[in-house]
Amino acid sequence: MVTALWVGVGGFFGAVSRYLVSGWARDVDEVLPWGTFAVNISGSLLLGYLVGAFGVRSGLSPDIRIALTVGFIGAYTTFSTLMLETFELGETRAAMFATLNLVGSIALGLLAVWVGLTIGRSIGR
Repeated sequence: MVTALWVGVGGFFGAVSRYLVSGWARDVDEVLPWGTFAVNISGSLLLGYLVGAFGVRSGLSPDIRIALTVGFIGAYTTFSTLMLETFELGETRAAMFATLNLVGSIALGLLAVWVGLTIGRSIGR
């Protein structure tokens, strides 16, 4: 039960952070869903960093680790919104933007996880 509370605390901060970051990024352009893109890429980077720097062998408590990864990052990033916004782009006959949104999110998300892991592992060792 205590672990679930830690997830909830992390989730609260992740959800508020998502709201703030996506609101800021949404103001960049109204054609593409930059808010979702920004939180998914930055969340991938942060998750990679956290796992790299504070893996299972670190001195970080398991409760804090799960609050950060499952709670914060889980609430901060969103796959379902990415899918909905991509579908809506395709539905409005913006197939090129839909493809760009999906492929760009996946490619940059993978790159961000790799960069985060690399940085986290170099710092965490």
